[in-house]
Amino acid sequence: MMITTSAVKEGEYNEYYKQYIDQVPGSLGIAQALEKGMEDTKNFFTSLSESELLLRYEEGKWTPKEVLLHLIDTERIFSYRALRFSRMDSTPLQGFEQDDFVLSSDANSRTVDSLIAEYISVRQCSLLLYASMTAQTIANIGTASGSPMSPRAAAFITAGHERHHIRIIKERYL
Repeated sequence: MMITTSAVKEGEYNEYYKQYIDQVPGSLGIAQALEKGMEDTKNFFTSLSESELLLRYEEGKWTPKEVLLHLIDTERIFSYRALRFSRMDSTPLQGFEQDDFVLSSDANSRTVDSLIAEYISVRQCSLLLYASMTAQTIANIGTASGSPMSPRAAAFITAGHERHHIRIIKERYL
């Protein structure tokens, strides 16, 4: 089953996330988008020097290491949402405060290799989760942060979200 971004309709996600979904090439299915993202993200972060990984382009902004751990945390949360919604759980899920997550992450004391290993592990779990869903279950809609969300929207938001952050690092840090 090849699901592309064109399958994700208004009403399946908060409009804010359109900026991320739009960053995923329309020719890519969920697995392709996540697999390509995994390769691109791994290659990008491993190409940075330790000093580049600890840069802040402005006071109070995250370092690239913190951004990478933010991508990991966000993917975990969106995959959990996708799991709950695909299983017909109608319990509204609360949001999370990304800045608090980053502040307590201690990402800057970790090696890039440990962060990449964790990222790849989380991504592989996400790929298996989405592959296990049927055309019906991946389209189920639940509520997260007070807005609708389907598992297929969560998958493309995850893929576009990492593209967004890598673009920001390239534009503002390097």
